[in-house]
Amino acid sequence: MTYAISDLEQLSGIRSHTIRIWEQRYNALSPMRSQGNTRLYDDKQLRRLLNIVSLNKSGLKISKLCRLSDEAIDKLLDQQFSYPADDEQADYYVSQLIRHGLAFDERSFNQLIDQGIDQLGLSDCYRKIMYPLLVRLGLMWRKDDICPAHEHFLSNIIRQKIFTHIDNLPPTRHSDKSWLLFLPEDEDHDIGLLFASYMLRMHHHQVIFLGSKVPLDSIKRIFSTLNVGHVLLFMIKSRLAAAAQKYIDQLSEICSSTKIHLAGNSQVIGKLNNIDHINWIKTLDEFEKIIHYPVLHERNF
Repeated sequence: MTYAISDLEQLSGIRSHTIRIWEQRYNALSPMRSQGNTRLYDDKQLRRLLNIVSLNKSGLKISKLCRLSDEAIDKLLDQQFSYPADDEQADYYVSQLIRHGLAFDERSFNQLIDQGIDQLGLSDCYRKIMYPLLVRLGLMWRKDDICPAHEHFLSNIIRQKIFTHIDNLPPTRHSDKSWLLFLPEDEDHDIGLLFASYMLRMHHHQVIFLGSKVPLDSIKRIFSTLNVGHVLLFMIKSRLAAAAQKYIDQLSEICSSTKIHLAGNSQVIGKLNNIDHINWIKTLDEFEKIIHYPVLHERNF
């Protein structure tokens, strides 16, 4: 797949002007050229840029990073962003699940993930196995160790498991106030949102689950017809600070009478201004406290 520099800007959250400077000063990327002399980038160049941006945000100098080979950047990624499992057993699960996934061995993958859920329950299996697996998959994609087909194959099986457990929960009692769960229009990684839906339903909260890529106009229509008590969304993709701020400002205006809970990319959320009215959820433990004591958090925020 090829990308224009404007695509790289949206995917990385780095302005086109800055990307050009990195190319000119440090030879960060080596774009191809169209017949009209327009810069074009492939998947390898995109991965390299995303890796440089991530490592730069962790404190490493851009001038040093741009001089590194892809192999050297991969080693730094392993040191900085590998997500350790809680124990040796969980690490075994993650490693074996990746092995089955790379072979597209659905039967073996299902058997092993079901075994983990049986032993730990879905909540702890998500904490100790599923989430570390997803983080490692993201790292492997960044290092070009897997193709998107592998990531989609594994993610869809995990998604199916969560859906199955949601379906097996008893019906939720009717409530005057509901939780509205969705992802912004440019977001499609919904496994964390799905798991949040499961946790809420397990604790008997009423949930309206919209899923990924939901336009703000749709949220506005819902608020004109329903009494929503809580809004939960994830912002995971890197994006320009101004674009993220504009989205949150618009959402806040639509949901002015509702408690907004926001989770996701700390590099993006941490740059937002005027969000004292929003509950930034940084950990799963924080989310569980909100589920158990929603009235207390409504008062505190």
